[in-house]
Amino acid sequence: MAATNCLHLPAIGNFTHPTRSFAAVTRSSLTDQSQSPSVAAKRHLLRLVSDQDRGLKTQSDPQKLSQIIEAIDSLAAVGRGTVTTDGSLSSTWRMLWTTEKEQLFIVKNASFFGTSAGDVLQVIDVEKKTLNNIITFPPDGVFFVRSDIQVASSQRVNFQFTSAVLRGKGWEFPLPPFGQGWFESLYIDDEIRVVKDIRQDYLIVERAPYSWKE
Repeated sequence: MAATNCLHLPAIGNFTHPTRSFAAVTRSSLTDQSQSPSVAAKRHLLRLVSDQDRGLKTQSDPQKLSQIIEAIDSLAAVGRGTVTTDGSLSSTWRMLWTTEKEQLFIVKNASFFGTSAGDVLQVIDVEKKTLNNIITFPPDGVFFVRSDIQVASSQRVNFQFTSAVLRGKGWEFPLPPFGQGWFESLYIDDEIRVVKDIRQDYLIVERAPYSWKE
């Protein structure tokens, strides 16, 4: 690394997009689907996570965590029996909240490298059987983990990590594959997706207003 201890990462397009507020995520649903049983549960969940700094604040607030998981269970009940592993799963998903410690550690400590974490993404292509987990560092860079995926059931997807890369300005540091597992999309619609994985971690994501390309 450079003597300045700054992480110089490559410019990535699409970082100038406007950030959608949590209110915006629910507003169109309330307008178009006011009779849907999912609206109240979805609005409640998004309200609970809206001030949690993507999950960083929840780590020290067990009461809030319990409330969020209860709200996730309520929305999962709405999604029970639905298919969430079809083409609707293919998208660039932007993280709103998670309990995954590794991702939160990077988000929290990005300043150590002289930068800050931007959007945290999942890019899924069901047809191509690929999943990329991405942490961006605007305006200059990205860390991403590539995976192969296989649909296992109506809501479960198996994954196998294939490679990981921290890419910098003029340099790239590859990492070896390091795991496999599964995740279940408990609820999905045209705006958000709610996920539980093999380690009992939770993830709430929205469809990003842009498509991420490697």
